Amino acid sequence: MFCEKATELVRELQRLSDGQLPAFNEEVLRQVLQEMENLYEQNQNDVNQAKSDGRADLIPSIKLRHCSLLRNQRCLTAYLYDRLMRIRALRWEYGSVLPANIRFHMCAEELQWFSQYKKSLATFMRSLGGDGLDITQDVKPPKSLYIQVRCVKDHGDFEMDDGTVILLKKNSQHFLPRWKCEQLIRQGILEHVAS
Repeated sequence: MFCEKATELVRELQRLSDGQLPAFNEEVLRQVLQEMENLYEQNQNDVNQAKSDGRADLIPSIKLRHCSLLRNQRCLTAYLYDRLMRIRALRWEYGSVLPANIRFHMCAEELQWFSQYKKSLATFMRSLGGDGLDITQDVKPPKSLYIQVRCVKDHGDFEMDDGTVILLKKNSQHFLPRWKCEQLIRQGILEHVAS
């Protein structure tokens, strides 16, 4: 049946929550593109036959296949666009380095797009203010400037702006500026301890 594989791609993304990225489904994508190629060739043959023989009875089937082509195109565009928006959101959530399990689900073109987006965002942030401004920090307005954090795993030395070096060891607790540790919280190195 027409467009079944294309709608399967869209449903696959719809089943997942916003923070998740499923594996790139290249096999189904290729099947949809093959279906579109077949529909196009069938339409070309019928259009040529309708023109040469004057067969008006072929027009409804031509229109049906054309509508199926357009629907497949919309579904593929929606699938690819939704994946890119999820990848963009992951950049804001995890920072410039994505975890390996997320990178594993991305195709080569998506990795290239992520790299380019990351560079564009960094260039924009450097252009703000004198030294630049990290707009990925404080995604939610903070209630206090300092927070209590616990180290979930060993990270090593962490240097503050004043030159103080803090050793982030597993299960150690620290009272740090929110903006300095928010990225580490998103990466899973630190966790916020409710006071």
